[in-house]
Amino acid sequence: MAKEVSGKLGQGLTPQAFMDAMEKNRETFRGWYDKFDWKQEEDREFFASLRNRDDLRCLILAADWCGDVVRNVPVVFRVMEESAIPTEVLVMEQHLDTMDQFLTLGGRSIPIVLFTDSSGYVLGQWGPRPKHVQAVMLEFKKHNPDRDAADYQTNIQEARKEMLKQYGEGTGYQQTIVEELRDLLSDF
Repeated sequence: MAKEVSGKLGQGLTPQAFMDAMEKNRETFRGWYDKFDWKQEEDREFFASLRNRDDLRCLILAADWCGDVVRNVPVVFRVMEESAIPTEVLVMEQHLDTMDQFLTLGGRSIPIVLFTDSSGYVLGQWGPRPKHVQAVMLEFKKHNPDRDAADYQTNIQEARKEMLKQYGEGTGYQQTIVEELRDLLSDF
């Protein structure tokens, strides 16, 4: 079934308003935002070429308490700035109806980045994290389906440690997000 979010266009925060309203993780978020740079000029040129398009919109389901939002959304903001695609942030807790249309592995995982046409028809989505990092969670879920199992909490902590390891220490993961977003946007 095709998804659309037309009723949500115009309901979110601008990227700057989201950053200004952050009660948690503001400095860390800003740090990743400020560290972003274009590793490949052809990527920057690709996103700049989208400036002529007035038919694309970006909605990001996010919350300031989420570590994946803090790492990943600054990259999305930078890419959307370069492309001039109108971008809004829907704070998850205020938009659970929308969040529940875009579950990951049956759960509410953020960020979810939605690309729509100008009327709100969803063309594609990205998130909650780069594919190589998400692979760790996919593997964890496959082997730990029972949240009530005695070792579930221990195992989820190990999976989270491994995901942090996959992100790495520096900004290298940001290039992966740029590439994944470019691949996605190249389809429409």
